[in-house]
Amino acid sequence: MSALPARAPQGTGQRAGSVAVSEWARLQAAAPQAAATIHRYLRQLGTFLAPGSVTAAENALRQFARWMVTEAGITAIADVGRDDIEDYKVWLAGKHRSAGQVISRETHRQRMRTIRQFFERIIEWDWPDAPSRNPVIAGDIPKKPEPLPKFLDDRDAARLMTAARASADPRDRLVVELLARTGMRAGELADLDADAVVQIGAGHWLRIPLGKLRNDRYVPLHPDLVGLLATWTAANLDHIRRHKRLVADHRGPLDRHVIGRIVRRVAAAAGVPGVHPHRLRHTLATQAINRGMRLEAIAALLGHQKMEMTLIYAKIANRVVADEYAQVSAKIDALYGQPPELPADYETTGMARLRREAHARMLGNGLCTRPADLDCRLESACETCAYFRTGTQFLPILTRQRDHAQDHGQADRAALFDELIQRAGTERS
Repeated sequence: MSALPARAPQGTGQRAGSVAVSEWARLQAAAPQAAATIHRYLRQLGTFLAPGSVTAAENALRQFARWMVTEAGITAIADVGRDDIEDYKVWLAGKHRSAGQVISRETHRQRMRTIRQFFERIIEWDWPDAPSRNPVIAGDIPKKPEPLPKFLDDRDAARLMTAARASADPRDRLVVELLARTGMRAGELADLDADAVVQIGAGHWLRIPLGKLRNDRYVPLHPDLVGLLATWTAANLDHIRRHKRLVADHRGPLDRHVIGRIVRRVAAAAGVPGVHPHRLRHTLATQAINRGMRLEAIAALLGHQKMEMTLIYAKIANRVVADEYAQVSAKIDALYGQPPELPADYETTGMARLRREAHARMLGNGLCTRPADLDCRLESACETCAYFRTGTQFLPILTRQRDHAQDHGQADRAALFDELIQRAGTERS
């Protein structure tokens, strides 16, 4: 029985899957023993690793098998020696991607790590085609770089969201907003089931399937996303049912490569370079931390904590994630320019207490400290209200508003913003 998938591996697309099948057929003819050992190994991986991890291992081992046959003339795994690995390291270091660039250090590290694990396991399992000792030593694996997570600052995040909403393709906006507001990984977004949106009580949740940590999780959906998904589903219901994927249309379902291209295209339109799907995940976490969300709640939102399936509904029932996510969304919405609207009964006791005790509300250029039980008679003239407060973090916005007033001949309003700019330097917001 072959370990090759009957269809394209998840996230690779049909073309990539057919290429893999064809290449394995050639390797099977040239080196049947090596191909059989690798196929057997991949089947074993499938019993304890996530599908995406098995796909990554298949890709690395297929490349290694190709090198064995075409470069080293080796047809059995047991014949691979230390000298061969030295040659493979040199070959891999000079390997180029389709764009002509040398593969990254991280890709090099992952390939060598996968091959070392392959030899280590088949030796441990005492397979007949295993060498007597592991030809890949620990020093062959480049050290893992440990840079700080890269994220978008508030200005670039707002520009990206504006560009997504201005896109003529509704799929672009849906993809960017899902990534930015839920912190999903690209692979998780591609694998969302058709029925991934569920309603529990008054709130809508998104069920994210098994990911790299092999745990389902539920994340609360922002009201904007609920509306976007409802519109998307109504327009693409037949495609969603046929492909059994939530984000599917006449072009078919998503994969990680399509998602990456969408994010890069929207980022280019926004004039924000170097954006990829995982950066939006880092951005959400950073925004949440900067706006007071607890680390435990962020970990639950992003799926960093492993949890038993029986505890999922218990964690949903206590609504810790939902409460804190709603609070953070209110502040992020000020950045994106759209105030959130949640159902009245969505407010928990803790949220109500927070609303009564914390009167400050974030505006675009400052804070409204008006007590919640007082009527607001000024509405859009917040800057002239005695309850309006601002600070140094709002100086860029206030300066732009002052300049806009000057450009449009609004002398009184320009003078008002000049006064607020001076006040921002002395007040603590």
